[in-house]
Amino acid sequence: MEVLTTDIEGVYIIKPRVFGDARGYFFESYSKREFEEKVGKIDFVQDNESMSKKGVMRGLHFQRPPFSQSKLVRCVKGRVLDVAVDIRKGSPTYGKHVAVELTEDNHLQFFIPKGFAHGFVVLSDVAVFQYKCDNFYHPEADGGISILDDSLGIDWKISTQNAILSEKDTKHPLLKDFDSPFDFNDK
Repeated sequence: MEVLTTDIEGVYIIKPRVFGDARGYFFESYSKREFEEKVGKIDFVQDNESMSKKGVMRGLHFQRPPFSQSKLVRCVKGRVLDVAVDIRKGSPTYGKHVAVELTEDNHLQFFIPKGFAHGFVVLSDVAVFQYKCDNFYHPEADGGISILDDSLGIDWKISTQNAILSEKDTKHPLLKDFDSPFDFNDK
C-alpha cells in the first residue's frame, strides 16, 4: 500500500496495490502490520457499512472524548466525495478540510484521525461505504458541525439545495458557533 500525505498532518489517502487480470482483481484492503508501519498503531474494533442513494449527504460527524474515533473509510460500490474537517482547537489547520473522491474503481481509502469531523456525499446513483473505527460507537457522544456550512469552503460537487440529509444532520451548528471538545495540544 502507498500512503499519500495531504495538506493536513495525520490525514492520509491510502492507495492499495491492486493486482488485476482477466478474472478481475485482488488487493489487501487492510493489513494491520503494514498500516502500523506506514501510518501508526491503531486498534480498529468496529466495522460499519452504509448504503445511500445519489445526493445523500452524511455528516459532518464525530464522537466526543473519551469515545472519539479514528476512521479508515472506503467506497466499495459507486462514488463518494469524502471530507475530513480539522476541529482541534489551537490547530494551525483548524476549520480546514481535506476532500478525496473514493470510488469502487480507484479503491482509495481515507484515514481520518481523532479530532476531525467526517462526512461524505454520494455522487453515483448508489454508494456502499465501509469504515473501520478504533472505538465503539456511543450515541451519547455524537457530535457534528453543519455539512452545509459555506465558511468551510467545501465543493461538494452537487447542488446542496437538493441534498438529502437526515433530520439530525440539519441541526448541527456552524463552525463559528461550535465549541470543539478537541484540543490540538492533547496528543
